[in-house]
Amino acid sequence: MGTSELIESFLIVSQEPIGLKMRQCDILSPGVLTAQKTLEQLLSKIQTRFLLLLKEAQPILIGKNSIERLLKEADRTRAGMVYSDFYEESGRGRTLYPLNDYQLGSVRDDFDFGPLILFSVSAIQESVKKYGMLAEVQFAGLYDLRLKVSIDHPIHHIQDPLYTIKRPYRGVQNSLHPGRLFSYLDPRNTKIQKEMEIVFTDYLKKIGAYLSPSQLRKVEPAKGPFPVEASVVIPVKNRKKTIALAVKSALSQKTDFPFNVIVIDNHSTDGTTDILSRLASQHPQLKHLIPKRFDLGIGGCWNEAITHQACGRFAVQLDSDDLYSNPHTLQKMVEHLRQGRYAMVIGSYTLVDSNLREIPPGLIDHREWTDENGHNNALRINGLGAPRGFNTSLMRKIGFRNVSYGEDYEVGLRICREYRIGRIYESLYLCRRWPGNTDANLSMEEVNQKDFFKDKIRTKEIAARQKLNQGLDV
Repeated sequence: MGTSELIESFLIVSQEPIGLKMRQCDILSPGVLTAQKTLEQLLSKIQTRFLLLLKEAQPILIGKNSIERLLKEADRTRAGMVYSDFYEESGRGRTLYPLNDYQLGSVRDDFDFGPLILFSVSAIQESVKKYGMLAEVQFAGLYDLRLKVSIDHPIHHIQDPLYTIKRPYRGVQNSLHPGRLFSYLDPRNTKIQKEMEIVFTDYLKKIGAYLSPSQLRKVEPAKGPFPVEASVVIPVKNRKKTIALAVKSALSQKTDFPFNVIVIDNHSTDGTTDILSRLASQHPQLKHLIPKRFDLGIGGCWNEAITHQACGRFAVQLDSDDLYSNPHTLQKMVEHLRQGRYAMVIGSYTLVDSNLREIPPGLIDHREWTDENGHNNALRINGLGAPRGFNTSLMRKIGFRNVSYGEDYEVGLRICREYRIGRIYESLYLCRRWPGNTDANLSMEEVNQKDFFKDKIRTKEIAARQKLNQGLDV
């Protein structure tokens, strides 16, 4: 059976009127596929078991028996959605686009399914009947539909390229790619992101993972003596070009309390160690620590710092290639931690280049965080901001995972499951973008690995919040 025999009818959704007539083809215009109204019209016209959705008009070559394969996998797995890997063909040749498996924590609105998705119509109908559709959603309709379908039906990934697209794949916005930002950080997407948050919050309520802000509490004041009120923590490995400026930025802070700077030098081999040794001999406030272990990631370095006897009552982050934006950052962070009795405080940062010149979009303030719902919406996005400050006593109990990516996001989710997080929306931090960044020039496989890891973090956290709401031990 050929592809044309498997497709019973076509429906084209367009924002502009289309003067086109084709056999077995209807035109839905004007229409935006992400709009709830458009989706309702589309679903009302379907009389088949499956909906094969090409999300945007583009040249596509579907492999022999590929649609049959999609249908068979949908039947075999009883999936609500099925998607597959694919090829992109351009003047440079053919490129494989492998996609990630879907899991409970794959709840980002920009999760990449590729341009072609197969929906089970019965799964859609069951989900819409059971959970309803949100009214007047212009941008989040497809996201809403996906989340609702996923509650009772699996979303199945075929790890095999079943089709080829004939022009460069635009994919999803992902800040792991140089020069790109997560969509929730782009101020042009504020209206879209508000809708996504509404849809996602409704989804959390339906699966029993929503947390009321009244469930969150403030942290108890730290007991016991501390050598200083605050410590600036800098994990570092092989950053001889930037570490001196980072340390001097920390040492130049003006505070009304004693503080120190703890640098965990993770066995640098490029001259970073010599630079730090020289600075430590000149500044007693600087604690240059070289761990005994050789298997530490950034999270492991943080554990070394917060459990060290030199660590202060509060621990405030500074990356080894970044700077504080002014000499009052530490004071503001600590005052906020104290006054709000927060377990964690997160500031805002400005993107700059290697010469400290501001680059678009400039200030990243994460205003999508609100006191009422930030702790829930945090599960939908991929980061919480910087700089981060912690209550040291609490962090000694929680600890960081010994990895070099996502450890800060995981800790933030864990904290806001139980405690309030404070926010400072003015720029306190200069985040440098340069070719030496750990997230620069990543391969597609590396991007997938990092995305999958954060999805896994969300999977664990959603399950923990479901247990918490059920009164079970987490």
